[in-house]
Amino acid sequence: MTGARVPDRVPDRVRVRVALAEDSGLLRDSLVALITRFGHEVVTAVGSADELLTAVRAAPPDIVVTDVRMPPTFRDEGLRAAIALRRERPGLPILVLSQHVDTPSLTELLDTGAAGTGYLLKDRVTNGTDFVAALDEVAAGGTVVDPEMVRRLLAYRRDPLRLLSARELEVLGLMAEGRSNTAIRERLVISEVTVSKHIGSIFTKLGLHSDGADHRRVLAVLTYLRGADAD
Repeated sequence: MTGARVPDRVPDRVRVRVALAEDSGLLRDSLVALITRFGHEVVTAVGSADELLTAVRAAPPDIVVTDVRMPPTFRDEGLRAAIALRRERPGLPILVLSQHVDTPSLTELLDTGAAGTGYLLKDRVTNGTDFVAALDEVAAGGTVVDPEMVRRLLAYRRDPLRLLSARELEVLGLMAEGRSNTAIRERLVISEVTVSKHIGSIFTKLGLHSDGADHRRVLAVLTYLRGADAD
């Protein structure tokens, strides 16, 4: 966002109150300056999902803008917070910024309601006018999704297994055979830590976030078997 282009004259627009969550202090400050420059009010700017939850629950804004990956694990804390807030306050506009194309996270967010939902890749948010136009659209109840996310979402809807790497498909295939993590490690000649990382990535890419590990393992295998039947 540093160096984002802004026009000489900011057009008239409805002023909205923004709650911002971004762990990078430099990017957070840049976003605050940009949003304020366009006539909106940043009522809170925090660096963690927990702080976002606390601030929004204390004083609900007109829109939440949040990064997906935040402390402490930098996995999906921001997304989890956004989904929790949307469930507590149905219709709360949410604009998510992500460094990566993460189709399952978009799918899960859209499942809480498509209206007032935005999902943009950070690399594409380089034009201040375009970014704030997306913020305005989402705050007004519209839906804004990065074009690359749309392409990946369509592919995911057809076949979620397409999101998995060749090694992840291999691990999932062995899971479908009923092999334990230790057996998978021995078969693929990799460490058990690596096996666990592959399985965690499989769960994330298939959108299996909230259930226990055993239940997610079953759901992942069922997804694999459905894909095999389709072939």
